Amino acid sequence: MTDPAQASLVSGFDLLAVLVSVAAIAAWLNHRFVRLPMTIGVMVIALVGSVVLVLLGRAGFGMAEILEQMVAAVDFDATLLNGMLGALLFAGALHLDINDIAQHKRLIGLLATAGVLASTAIVGLVSWQLFRWLDLDVPLIYCLLFGALISPTDPIAVGAILTKVGVPHSLRMKIAGESLFNDGVGVVLFLVILGIATGGHEVGIGEVGELFLVEAVGGLAYGGVIGWVVYRILKSVDNYQVEILLTLGLVTGGYALARLFHVSGPLAMVVAGLLVGNRGRAFAMSDRTRDRLDAFWELVDEFLNAVLFVLIGIEVVVLQFRGAFLLAALLTIPLVVGARFVSVGSTVQALTWFRSFSPHAIKILTWSGLRGGISVALALSLPAGPERGLIVTVTYIVVCFSIVVQGLTVGPLIRRLYRGLPAAAPAE
Repeated sequence: MTDPAQASLVSGFDLLAVLVSVAAIAAWLNHRFVRLPMTIGVMVIALVGSVVLVLLGRAGFGMAEILEQMVAAVDFDATLLNGMLGALLFAGALHLDINDIAQHKRLIGLLATAGVLASTAIVGLVSWQLFRWLDLDVPLIYCLLFGALISPTDPIAVGAILTKVGVPHSLRMKIAGESLFNDGVGVVLFLVILGIATGGHEVGIGEVGELFLVEAVGGLAYGGVIGWVVYRILKSVDNYQVEILLTLGLVTGGYALARLFHVSGPLAMVVAGLLVGNRGRAFAMSDRTRDRLDAFWELVDEFLNAVLFVLIGIEVVVLQFRGAFLLAALLTIPLVVGARFVSVGSTVQALTWFRSFSPHAIKILTWSGLRGGISVALALSLPAGPERGLIVTVTYIVVCFSIVVQGLTVGPLIRRLYRGLPAAAPAE
């Protein structure tokens, strides 16, 4: 008789094998025929394939049941938020110049905090009215919860796409830096609002502020500590296999401990990645180790991105395709983009008293604010209830629009906006 634990292990391996195989096939099809940016192409191919299987299932072929069983076996939010996210954020921060981030610290800091809060409030309040107009009964607290999960830009989607579309270096640093930090802030804000929505008791402003500070500030401080410890250990050894293992242990063990300490794991991984990627690369690694470390984490980044975007594509089978839900999603797309425009525009305008910005910075920062798998994962982590189906469907459609439409047009938009500008145009 098969041991249940063994059966669970086998099914988990089978699931991983399917996801990796689908990602590999989709990546090949995209490279050979579709020729979109890899992450977008992989997601589109997985999405189209999933829709075809669903349609075949409704036609009586029964193929969709297999896909539905596979998707049901994937705990998307746990897989991403507690599995992939730490490695993806660390890999993204590892290759950023901390001096570039420091140069834009005011803009990045304001967009990652005040910008997320403003966008959350705008999306939450307007979507509450929008859903009521569509006769969809969603409490205000859940609309604010939706605002919190959809407001942060996704560093995974941003990093995978913007490096390939010719964004000027200065703007790319702002976009990448903001997306790394506002992701952690957004997750903390989501958890705070979720606690209020499901706690069953009144929560005071002081308690909310304390929780936010513990999660966010604690995550930043914790990331600095573990990053510094690993940096000191890296200085004591000159063996690239050992050093790569140390960074891998930093990501996996450090993220797990962050959850145990109730501090923000995403923010911790960003700080640790910046520390190891800058001070560690400069003072604790040989040229050979730097080359091998870069190659390893670039491969991890590409692999996890491919699997993640396949997951996003196949999650279409869990959606509730009700007419009111689809209409709500279509109307929410301009709302989310508009809230991004307001939060970015107000922040940039406030900072123009202290510094100059490149032409069309607000337009580019708005349109390049892509949403991705983190928003989907947070939506799927919502507890069962009448609001969950609507929020999951709206979030998924907004994310697909963001990745496909914004992701494919941000490059042409930038080229068009900068066409004809003098070479000496401000780069800040």
